[in-house]
Amino acid sequence: MSNTIHSPHENKLLKVSVLLGDLIIINLLYWLFCCVLKYDIDAMRQTMVVGSIVYLACTIDYGVVLHHRKVSNHQIIMRVMQNFFVSAIGCILMFAIGDFQHMPLFRMIEFWMTAFVGVSIFRIITRQVVAAWRRMPKHAHNVVFVGSNSNVRNMYRQMTTPNDLGFNVLGYFDHQPNEKFSELCTYLGTPQDMPEVLKEHSNVHELYCCLPSRFSEEILEVIRYCEHHFIHFYSMPNVSNYLHHRMHLKVLGDVPYLSLYNEPLSLIENRLIKRTFDVVVSLTFLCTLFPIILAVVAIVTKTTMPGPLFFRQKRTGLNGKEFYCLKFRSMKVNKDADKLQATKNDPRKTKWGNIMRKTNIDELPQFINVLLGQMSIVGPRPHMVKHTNDYSKLIDNYMVRHYIKPGITGWSQVNGFRGETKYLSQMEGRVAGDIWYLEHWSVWLDIYIMYKTVANVIVGDKQAF
Repeated sequence: MSNTIHSPHENKLLKVSVLLGDLIIINLLYWLFCCVLKYDIDAMRQTMVVGSIVYLACTIDYGVVLHHRKVSNHQIIMRVMQNFFVSAIGCILMFAIGDFQHMPLFRMIEFWMTAFVGVSIFRIITRQVVAAWRRMPKHAHNVVFVGSNSNVRNMYRQMTTPNDLGFNVLGYFDHQPNEKFSELCTYLGTPQDMPEVLKEHSNVHELYCCLPSRFSEEILEVIRYCEHHFIHFYSMPNVSNYLHHRMHLKVLGDVPYLSLYNEPLSLIENRLIKRTFDVVVSLTFLCTLFPIILAVVAIVTKTTMPGPLFFRQKRTGLNGKEFYCLKFRSMKVNKDADKLQATKNDPRKTKWGNIMRKTNIDELPQFINVLLGQMSIVGPRPHMVKHTNDYSKLIDNYMVRHYIKPGITGWSQVNGFRGETKYLSQMEGRVAGDIWYLEHWSVWLDIYIMYKTVANVIVGDKQAF
């Protein structure tokens, strides 16, 4: 099932309309800035044209996500942030190369921030308008199902919750009624009854079929009927008998196959981008702030507790490979360091160690692990080898989190799954968050997680102990 709603033409029209709306807002705000700052409008007009061209060039392909079936306000705002970041770099390069009159850089930053807010609000409102438009009966796509297994029942729930996706499910055909199907979805008859029944529903747009392969003749008849009556036919492979997981369709040559996980970092270009980002950020930090922090931590640690400055612990990394994770030592030397997690009132912690933990200072040496290629700045938190061995036996998809490098911070950590895991459900929630990150990685998501990490330190995280 694709991630977009309705026909490609409707999606293209929506994308073009949104981008034109962006340009209107951006140019209107630029004009207002020029008026307030008393710049010559005629002299700045060329800059407005160049900026508009650069913005379109940077956003024409992937700058809009409003046409997706399900998209959150967070995803919309992150895409707008990406658009403005790339466009700003493009404009700076164009202004450096060409002879264009433009605002000073700090005024341009003010303008871009204002335009970012304006465009974000416009897109969120547009999404709500589109959702309301799709809820109107005359704009809905009429859908029928053939078959009633768990795959189709899940599809029904996806199409009808929420109710702003533009689908009107008329009912389902099967060899007999299925009591597990929602009562709100009407049983229309057997697959053989379909031609007669659909005469009463002359405006069916899509048909989803999940009949087992042993009914191949019936499936062919359904396909022929759809092709003769302009109904889009979709086949749903019934993998839910043995897999309760979202699948991703891929194609090698002309051979289709299904993948369990969508992994952006399986592409070498994405791995190169992430690694470059890690090296630049970690090297910058290690050469600037880290020596000062190291000196302060070394002095306070040595005067408050005996033992080494650093704590090295074997943890599980990429593809299950073990490595030594570095931390500033926050506990007294103890024999349970490689067995027990830290707890809220852990007697092993010192007062200084408690401060380091609450402010994440103890994690900063892991930038060295990042530079060595053992970790990433953002990714699933690496667990003790003992915990990996224990939880891999209790949680089915636990080891999937090791498909990517572990991180200093991660999606699960900034969303409430940090620290001690007293209950199995807490670790299951952490693993679910790690897998979500694996499937949705982007540079912008990494930047957002880094921002949330810093914000949590400033505000205070009750799970930090």
